[in-house]
Amino acid sequence: MMKIQSSQVAGLFFIGMSCLAIPAAQAQQSSTVRRIYISPKGSDQNTGTSVKPFATADAALRAAEKYKKGKAGYGIEIIFNGGTYYLDKPIQLLANHSGSKRQPLKIKAADGKQVILSGGRTLDLKWEQGDKGIWKAKVPAGVSFQSLYANEKHLVRARYPNYDASILPFQGYASDALSPARIATWKNPTGGIVHALHAGRWGGFHYRITGKEDSSKVMLEGGEQNNRPSKMHETYRFVENIFEELDTAQEWYLDEATATLYYMPSHGKDPNQLKFVAPQLESLITISGSASGPVHDIEISGLCFTHTAPTFMKTSEPLLRSDWTIYRQGAVKIEGAENCTLRANDFVELGGNAVFVSNYNRGVKISGNRIEQIGAGGINFVGDPEAVRSPAFRYEKFVPLSQIDTLRGPKTNNYPMDCEASDNMIHTIGLIEKQVAGVQVSMAESLRILHNTIYNVPRAGINVGDGTWGGHEIAYNDIFNTVLETSDHGAFNSWGRDRFWHPDRKEMDQMTAAHPNLILLDAVRTTKIHDNRFRCDHGWDIDLDDGSSNYEIYNNLCLSGGLKLREGFYRKVYNNVMINNGFHPHVWFKDSHDIFRDNLVMHSHQDIQVKYWGDEVDHNIYTRKEDLLKDQTKGVEKHGRVVPLNFVDAIQGDFRLKDWKGNGFTNFDMLHFGVKDKRLKSLAASPEIPQLIRSGAKEQGLKWGWKGGQFKSVETLGEQSAAGLQSIAGVLVLQLDEKSTLYKSGLRANDVILDYQGEKIEKLTDLQQAIKKLIHADQPKVVVVRNQQQQKLALQL
Repeated sequence: MMKIQSSQVAGLFFIGMSCLAIPAAQAQQSSTVRRIYISPKGSDQNTGTSVKPFATADAALRAAEKYKKGKAGYGIEIIFNGGTYYLDKPIQLLANHSGSKRQPLKIKAADGKQVILSGGRTLDLKWEQGDKGIWKAKVPAGVSFQSLYANEKHLVRARYPNYDASILPFQGYASDALSPARIATWKNPTGGIVHALHAGRWGGFHYRITGKEDSSKVMLEGGEQNNRPSKMHETYRFVENIFEELDTAQEWYLDEATATLYYMPSHGKDPNQLKFVAPQLESLITISGSASGPVHDIEISGLCFTHTAPTFMKTSEPLLRSDWTIYRQGAVKIEGAENCTLRANDFVELGGNAVFVSNYNRGVKISGNRIEQIGAGGINFVGDPEAVRSPAFRYEKFVPLSQIDTLRGPKTNNYPMDCEASDNMIHTIGLIEKQVAGVQVSMAESLRILHNTIYNVPRAGINVGDGTWGGHEIAYNDIFNTVLETSDHGAFNSWGRDRFWHPDRKEMDQMTAAHPNLILLDAVRTTKIHDNRFRCDHGWDIDLDDGSSNYEIYNNLCLSGGLKLREGFYRKVYNNVMINNGFHPHVWFKDSHDIFRDNLVMHSHQDIQVKYWGDEVDHNIYTRKEDLLKDQTKGVEKHGRVVPLNFVDAIQGDFRLKDWKGNGFTNFDMLHFGVKDKRLKSLAASPEIPQLIRSGAKEQGLKWGWKGGQFKSVETLGEQSAAGLQSIAGVLVLQLDEKSTLYKSGLRANDVILDYQGEKIEKLTDLQQAIKKLIHADQPKVVVVRNQQQQKLALQL
C-alpha cells in the first residue's frame, strides 16, 4: 500500500461538508434597484419582498422578468436568505434573464448569511437493527443514489478494500478486488462498480458490473473515461456497491430492487437520530444561451453549492487527441454566456465537476471561489470540436496530409475566449475521477488563469489539452501536491497534438520539415506561463508534452520536478529557477526553434533522444561545475556559468540570488503566489519548501554491449515518459549496429525490451539472466515498446 504523509496533504481526505458564511457587503438601498427575496420558509404565492419572500428561484426569476419589462434599465438583485435549499431541479438562467453591463442581474446570498444550494434529497427513514451491526430502512420506490450523507458526513459505499484515507490511490486498493475467490462470495453483484487506474496510470477507468458470467467471473460495461484505452491496472483497483462488502462502520449499500438501504453505523449509534441526504441532481445552476442569443451580465456570489450526484459513468466524450474524456456538466454549467461572473462562492462535497464552461463563452469570470472535496474536476473550459479544423480524437489517429484543412485558426466561434479563472482556492479534487485538473483547458483561446492556489490533486493542477488556439496567460498561481495518484504528468501539463501531429515520429518529422506552415495552424497565439510556483514530487513541475508548441515560459519557481519540453516547436524558456532539478528536453524536432537560456538549474540537462538542440540552449546558470562541463560535452552551454548557492532565504522559499548583479538572469518575486482574497488566503495551504540538495544528479547506470548493441536499464521518469512506458522498467536499446542480426530481426535503437521469451524484463540483469537461461531458444521472442506501442519480434541470434 502507498502511504502518504499527513503533513504534506493535510486535510486531503476529510469526509464532511463545510459551507462557510461568506462576507458580502450589502448594496445601499436605491430606487433604481429592485430586490427580490427567497427564503426556505417563503412561498411562491408571496410578493418576493423581504417580509414576504418567495420559496424558489423560479418564482424570483419570473418576478424579475416581469419587473424588468416595466422598469427598463433598472437593476435587479435576487437575494437568498440564510438556510439550505434542497433543489428538485437546477436553477436555469436564460437569455431573457440577462442584465446589462451597467446593471447586471445579481443572484447572491443575504449579507453575511450562509446559503446552501443542495442537489440532495432528505430521506425520511425508519431504521431497524439487523444482524452483524447492519441496520436497514426502506427508501421511496424509484429513488436511487450513488452517494450518501449522514449529519453532513460523507459516508462510504460498501467497498473492498475498506476505505483508508492515508492510502493512495483510491484510499485503498487491492490486486484481488476481482479475484475469482472474492467474486464467488458475491451473491448478486449487479450494479457494483469497479474503479481502476489506467495500466500506465494515465488517469482512471470505471466499470459497472452487469452480472455474473459464472460463479467466479463478472461482466462489465464502461471504461470510457480515458482517451488512451488500456486494460485496467492489475494492482490499483477497488470495487464498491456490493452488499457482501458492507463490513465496517460508516459503510452503506442500497438494494434498488427492494428499495432497501443498509447501513453500519459506529458502534452504539442509532441511525434514527441522524439526518440522511442523498444527492440527486448533477447541476444546481445552468446558464444556457448561444452565440446568437447569449445570456449576459449576470453575477452569482456568496452561495454554497453542494450535494451533486457523481457523474463518472457519463464521462465518455473524447477531447481531440488528449488523454481526456469529459462529461459536459458541473454544479454550475455555463454555455452561451457573455460577461457573466461567479464570485466568492463555495463549491464543496460535489460528485462531479464544480464548474463547466462549455462551448461559446466570452468574458466569463470565475473568481474568489473555494472549491474542495470534489468528485471530478475544478474549473473546466472546453470548446466544441466542430470549431476545430481537421480534428482527430485519439493519440494514434491522424488526418492525412492531403486532407488537412490548411486555414489558420478556428472554424467557428463556438468555444471559450477571453474568459478568466482567478483567485480561486482549489484542492482535494478528483476523489472519484482521476483524469481531472484544478483548471482544465481544451479548445479555447486567450484565457487568463491567475492567482489560483491549487493542491492535493490526483493529476495536474492546470492542464491544457491541445494547442487550439493558445494565447492563454497562466500566472501567479501556486500549484503543489500534484500527480498524487497517477504518473507521467506535471503540476502544469500540456499536450499539443494538433493538425501537424502524426503518431509515427518519422512521418511527423518529414511532414513538418516539408510543410512547416502546419505547425502553428492551431496554436495561433503564444501561451505565456510566468510568475508561478510549482511543486510536483511525482513528475515534472512544468510538463510540456507531445507536440506542445508556441509557449513563452519565464519567472517560474520550480520546487521539485524541473521543466520538461517534449517534442514541439517554438518554446522560449528563460529566467526560471529549478530547485534540486533542472531541464528535461525529450525527443526534439530538428528545427524546433526552441530556446532555453538564462535559467538557474541544479543539475545537468536530462536530455532524452535529443540530436538537435533548437535555436539556443545557452547562458544558463549552474550550481555545480561538473554539471556545466557535462552539458558542454553535448555541444551546448558555451556561455553557461556557475554561481554559488547563495539565496536570500532558502528556508522560507525565497530563492532569489543574494546580491546578484550578473547579466541575463534577473531576480523575481518569490513570496506572493496564489490567492489574494483575504478569506481564501486564511484557508489555503502552502507547499513544503524543499531542503537544498547540494550533491549532483545520480550517474547513469551500467551499460552492456551485446551482439552489436548497447543496452541499459530504464532508470528515470524521463526515460519512462519518452518511451511511453507504464512504469520505470525495461531495458533500453541505446545503440544498434545496422549490420547486426538484432537489427535485421527488427530491433531498433530506442526500443525498450519488456519481455524475453516469456521472462519479464524490468532491468538489465533480468535480460542478461534470461538470455543465459534460454540460451537454446530458437528465435527467442521479445516484446518491445516503440512509438508508445508494444510490438513482438523474433530475434535472429
